[in-house]
Amino acid sequence: MTEVTDLYAARVADGTLQADPAQEAVLPEFERIRSALAEPAKRGLFRKAPPPPEGLYLWGGVGRGKSMLMDLFVETLGEIPNRRVHFHAFMQEIHAQLHEARQGNAEDALAPVAAGVARDVRVLAFDEMQITDITDAMIVGRLFEALFDAGVVVVTTSNRVPDDLYKDGLNRQLFLPFIQLIKERMVVWELTSPTDYRQDRLEGAQVYFTPIGPEARAAIRAVWTDLSGGAAEPLHLKVKGRDVVLPAFRNGVARASFYDLCGRMLGPADYLAVAEAVRVLVLEDIPRLSRNNFNEAKRFVTLIDALYEARVRLICSAAAEPEMLYVEGEGTFEFERTASRLREMMAADWGQ
Repeated sequence: MTEVTDLYAARVADGTLQADPAQEAVLPEFERIRSALAEPAKRGLFRKAPPPPEGLYLWGGVGRGKSMLMDLFVETLGEIPNRRVHFHAFMQEIHAQLHEARQGNAEDALAPVAAGVARDVRVLAFDEMQITDITDAMIVGRLFEALFDAGVVVVTTSNRVPDDLYKDGLNRQLFLPFIQLIKERMVVWELTSPTDYRQDRLEGAQVYFTPIGPEARAAIRAVWTDLSGGAAEPLHLKVKGRDVVLPAFRNGVARASFYDLCGRMLGPADYLAVAEAVRVLVLEDIPRLSRNNFNEAKRFVTLIDALYEARVRLICSAAAEPEMLYVEGEGTFEFERTASRLREMMAADWGQ
């Protein structure tokens, strides 16, 4: 079984990765977990199973390599049962399973759900832990306590220090024991690399492609492959009972078409949830806008406002340059601000 430090060194040697002291400093924490889990179980009538190793809460700025390091760690686990999943997606699954357990009249719906997760894995590797939904906040403490007690080791990345999770959230005092649980059962480590590797890959690169056609689609495909770094899955965001779907998501990067986000009846809360969940959005096939698709245009304006305020990096293909996207019909004056924001978001240092 390959050690995490050895795999990192091999990737640096073959040019896949660039050596980074901040990344190298946290590698022993990943290796601590891997080696403890790889130890063969000692058998004997009176032998007590050793306690599982502490997990790892790796936080820091976007683009510092947190997800990449977690991928390396998961790659070294071999036969150790594990699951690598985005935190939002995992919590959606938990809510669905809780609903099913309640339908079956379970006295405590959470207990069988947590037991089911613990049966399947020894390691849960979460990408981008963040709590924005009160329904998540109210169950996450009991859920993780049950998982920890069952011996599941949790490794997670986040853009926030634990004390800032669910900051200013409703009934936050009920959530505070979960923060304490993280500190007790996981090593909290800040990745302080000064380099934003995601931003570096985009620096000087084209991020707005027009007109829409084979060349633009090929360019978007190449950017997506580079930024996502592997197979993606849909991300489902629950917003006020609605299911907002980003068709492809990995490592904080999402990919969707104009129709996916603006052709459906979504509103400001939905776009705020998208902006909170992603760091880069690849948006394809923005058409010319006019009175013929006025509702879609209004939604696009709201989407851009949400992305702009959250400093989300936007990469897109469009039928025309920003200033020529909306040139006739009601709303052209209001769209001038959107065109200006699109132009600003094309700058090399946007999102820093």
